Amino acid sequence: MNFDFKRMIKFEHNVCEKEKKYRMYAGAALIVISIFTASIILLVVGLILVGTGFSGWCPVYSGLNKNTCTEAVAEEAGSEDNAANS
Repeated sequence: MNFDFKRMIKFEHNVCEKEKKYRMYAGAALIVISIFTASIILLVVGLILVGTGFSGWCPVYSGLNKNTCTEAVAEEAGSEDNAANS
């Protein structure tokens, strides 16, 4: 598995709706926790999670050529096919 820096710069949505929601909730929780614990690291990680959740684009996923949007669509299509066949 190679990490492609040139692909990392290209903006395309690679985070599905379900994962966007999880990132937003986790990021918000980390931001709140960082306020009470005065932890800069938690604040930065929380802001990154909220940012990637809001934009729908993760630079690490781009660099690794990973796209969770296509996986979610494929899983939904597979479950619809199974429901239609039964």
